Amino acid sequence: MCGIFCSLHVGCCGHTGNIDGEPNNTVYHELSERLKVANAARGPDAQGTHHVRVQRICSGEAQAPSPSNTCSPAIDLEFFASELRLRGDAPIVQPHQQDGDVFCWNGEVFEGLNVNASENDGAKLFQSIHTLSTMDDLPFLLGRIEGPYAFVYYHAESQKLYFARDPLGRRSLLIHKPSVFNPYFLLASVSVGDDQGYVMEELPTEGIFCLDVGQLCESKEVTQHFDSNLTCIPRQIDRRNLPFAKLNRVNTALPPDVPPLVPSLDSEILPRDLAIAVDHLIDHLDNSVMLRVRNIPRRTSSSEKGRAQVAVLFSGGIDSTMLAFLAHRHVPLDEPIDLLNVAFQNPRKIQVQTDGNIGAIPKREKKRQLKAAEINGVLKESTSYMVPDRVTGLQEVEEFKRICPGRTWNFVEVDVPYEESQAARAAVETIMFPGRTVMDLSLAMALYFASKGVGRLRISEATDDYQPYTSTARVLLNGLGSDELLGGYGRHRTAYATRGWQGVIDELQLELDRIPTRNLGRDDRVISSHGKETRHPFLSLTVVSFLAGLPVHLKLDPRLELGLGDKMLLRLAARKVGLLEASTRKKKAMQFGSHSARMEPGEAEKRGDLMIRTVSEP
Repeated sequence: MCGIFCSLHVGCCGHTGNIDGEPNNTVYHELSERLKVANAARGPDAQGTHHVRVQRICSGEAQAPSPSNTCSPAIDLEFFASELRLRGDAPIVQPHQQDGDVFCWNGEVFEGLNVNASENDGAKLFQSIHTLSTMDDLPFLLGRIEGPYAFVYYHAESQKLYFARDPLGRRSLLIHKPSVFNPYFLLASVSVGDDQGYVMEELPTEGIFCLDVGQLCESKEVTQHFDSNLTCIPRQIDRRNLPFAKLNRVNTALPPDVPPLVPSLDSEILPRDLAIAVDHLIDHLDNSVMLRVRNIPRRTSSSEKGRAQVAVLFSGGIDSTMLAFLAHRHVPLDEPIDLLNVAFQNPRKIQVQTDGNIGAIPKREKKRQLKAAEINGVLKESTSYMVPDRVTGLQEVEEFKRICPGRTWNFVEVDVPYEESQAARAAVETIMFPGRTVMDLSLAMALYFASKGVGRLRISEATDDYQPYTSTARVLLNGLGSDELLGGYGRHRTAYATRGWQGVIDELQLELDRIPTRNLGRDDRVISSHGKETRHPFLSLTVVSFLAGLPVHLKLDPRLELGLGDKMLLRLAARKVGLLEASTRKKKAMQFGSHSARMEPGEAEKRGDLMIRTVSEP
């Protein structure tokens, strides 16, 4: 995991100014420094900066600039990268550099590139790109590697800047294009929040972008000609076998007229094609987890020995439980696995649980009473962190103890008081930007505190004794993707009710199409702010390809009740590996299972897609 930042700033004949030649140094340089600080938090192990000046020769004689000279601008490129060392034996300081080429890499290569345990995948990939006979082959190289990534690569010979995210957008990369008011180009893993100095957007994932920096030097009106020098190279430009160049389409085959029903998860005799699919899912998911938990460099500090290197964002639901169980297969038995379980003190929930809404008290009066209760300490006394995810998490740990002998499971109870969550809100809003909806905030708050990993462990269940605990794990497994790929949302059931199996197929394709634009960039920015890396075994492109290719009726069956028909294939797989309790649990969205959503009285009516009002706004 890394934080990467790249800027392009233009002056004339070596005099740095803004893109159109007017002084704008102060705004640009202050913003640049703030962005480097923000991106340094993602990689606490090392940081590095490299500058490149790209300049064309003036068309007139070499002399002091004057209005009569037709001088081309000089372009200053700055590359910054921070490093969280999770691959290889030796520390790596980015940016990578050789023969004028510069590479900033934020990602992991899990398949398609021969990287042994002692090597760094970013350094290995840099050499592979640097030795290409032509940069036209870059799409073919990237199309053969699997893993989450975002990168920036400057090719000195052609004076071109290449940048992209992986096809699923599992790593964040934000872009600001130069404008009249903000005349510079920026790429950054994370921003500094809503700011007048830029218009930040998520970089699209449909291709590899190429900016012809040399051509920009030919024009004084660089702002005006920026877009004409920016191209998007398709990931798959011919019929070559590029397994990871793009997402596979969902299988459009309709099931038989009346597919056989699976009466229960205990069915010993499944239809042959379903039984085969269960085995293949276990194999694919097991391999995906193995690739994501092996060969994590061990830190040598004596205080870190015997501490967890892998954690799971853990609700006790079927997704996180399956990942934790498979991690158990591949993490050394003498190494604990941290299960990060977050619960929020939610005043609205507490009030409803304590008082209900007797007499239909108006919202304004309820809010006044809540404030008074908070001041008088009543909330603190009545706080319960036994939210739905805490209950299911504790239940699942007991199942783990039965079926995973010898493993130490650190069930980390991350309890978030209301005052603490509100104090962190401004920081969370900054990190998740440009995400700005109510749902963005609810999910980001849960991920922010869970990934921070500061909580407590139960010493004795009998006496409810605890000890403080902070997770040392830098790799966090996340179950995101299973609902989209396996039909775990209520809307899949609704699609079947209104349009039959064809409606379910269409909905699954829509889910796959929008995965790159929904949660992943935001989640990466939030979790990485603590110097942690999230890994998504369900979103391995190998797993995605397998699940997309399965006939729809092998993945889910909306005819069956909740807890059986939704994500049916995963439930059968969990049952087969021995996760009996987890296999029947019903889905609960993270923001509701942790109580991070709708904390204030009156928030129940707010839709998730509404824009938030930032804490600094009146």
